[in-house]
Amino acid sequence: MNTAKKLLFKLIEEVPESQISEIIDFIAFLKNKKDNEVFKDLTLASESSLEFWNNDDDDEVWNNV
Repeated sequence: MNTAKKLLFKLIEEVPESQISEIIDFIAFLKNKKDNEVFKDLTLASESSLEFWNNDDDDEVWNNV
């Protein structure tokens, strides 16, 4: 286990039980923030690939399928 995680666990052990829910909320917030960034990156990547299909030649071919 790396030093940062050891320090985090040590700090968590020192926090009063009444504040543990705040730590859980904060970790969930950070995870959600990271997940949203990944989703945003995937959305941007998919939008850029849509431009490839946005042309009259392909539209004409697919209209007849």
